[in-house]
Amino acid sequence: MFRLIDGEGDGLPGLELEDFAGRWLLSTRDRRPPAQLLAWLEDQQRPVYWKRLDQQQKESPTPLFGPRQNEPFTAGESGLQFEISFQSGYSQGIFLDQRDNRAELRSRLSPGDTLLNTFAYTGAFSVFAASAGATATTLDLAQPYLDWAKRNFQLNGIDPAEHYFCKGDTFHWLARFAKQGRRFTGIVLDPPTFSRDKDGKVFRVEKDYGRLLELALACLTPGGFLLSSTNCRTLSPRMFERQLREVAPRTVQTRHAPMPADFTAEPYLKSIWLET
Repeated sequence: MFRLIDGEGDGLPGLELEDFAGRWLLSTRDRRPPAQLLAWLEDQQRPVYWKRLDQQQKESPTPLFGPRQNEPFTAGESGLQFEISFQSGYSQGIFLDQRDNRAELRSRLSPGDTLLNTFAYTGAFSVFAASAGATATTLDLAQPYLDWAKRNFQLNGIDPAEHYFCKGDTFHWLARFAKQGRRFTGIVLDPPTFSRDKDGKVFRVEKDYGRLLELALACLTPGGFLLSSTNCRTLSPRMFERQLREVAPRTVQTRHAPMPADFTAEPYLKSIWLET
């Protein structure tokens, strides 16, 4: 799974093309795909789907060319398998821009370690942690995504019953874990840019990430690590690190992680590893 065309980085602004195990997903912003590109895609004789990148109307991709992919299928990353779906809505089951971070996370974990994966979506970070022998706790607000995460475990011969799955609000669970004295070797914090909880309370990365990090640090073991990440395009890497520094102790070391090499356009994803 990788990105074939990355917008301005490849001289095609507003256009992205990704490969999912031989099925291609074309995404465009504020434009229809150019006729020349469509003709080339039709000649490739493979499933090609088109997704309009619209935050207001988040629709599933529509088929363009080749055989219809009406059922979920599996695609590989770093020796692991994940369920992908072109019928699941706006996101297809895994975020390719986190590929290198998933690989690094696995390299940091060993049998006996523990990982807390918050805002987990379909649990890709959790699967990588489990493949290293660590025990993963997968936390998400949506039960369908937790069920999807369990299927990803099973695709890799990992028993979900040997790991933990928690449904609910991350702020609530972090406070609960801290009160219980539950600590983790590693924590992944990759929240949505904007969200609203069941009580109507708003979370915005630009203002509230520090509060989230403070709760997470209380659940981290001494000598542990935390991956802080956001794809908020209005937040610069410098401002993002400033938020973290306002909360993290001076003894915490930080390192910025670049995006994967196939993401050649604007580096919108900010990822910082914190080590205690």
